[in-house]
Amino acid sequence: MTHPATRRTVLLATGAAALAVGCSEYEDNGDSSPKSAPPAASKGRQLTTTAEIPVGGGKIFEDEKIVVTQPTKGDFKAFSAVCTHQGCTVATVADGTINCPCHKSSFRITDGSVTGGPATRPLPAEQITVEGGSIKLT
Repeated sequence: MTHPATRRTVLLATGAAALAVGCSEYEDNGDSSPKSAPPAASKGRQLTTTAEIPVGGGKIFEDEKIVVTQPTKGDFKAFSAVCTHQGCTVATVADGTINCPCHKSSFRITDGSVTGGPATRPLPAEQITVEGGSIKLT
């Protein structure tokens, strides 16, 4: 014998599904939205200069959703500025970490790996080129 769905059953099922989605980690599915990838017009142009990126720190480029770091003098890295926990944009680079304001996840400036959760996946690397004093998106 089957039981018809009651309003309570439907509400409970819907609430459980919403809760499960709310606790999942952000996934970059490769879409072209500004949240997951830099705008196409940004590719190949100068993003910044090497002088703008502090040694042991970094700078966040919100429009491009990129964070550029300089862990040691002359060594420049770039990562997605979109937190892998729930898709918030990271807000600061300090004390060797890239920091998300939403749920306090943090990532190493050297390789984007997680130093503090709730994120469990590293920030994806982004491609840059450094020519002279110029840093460009590639």
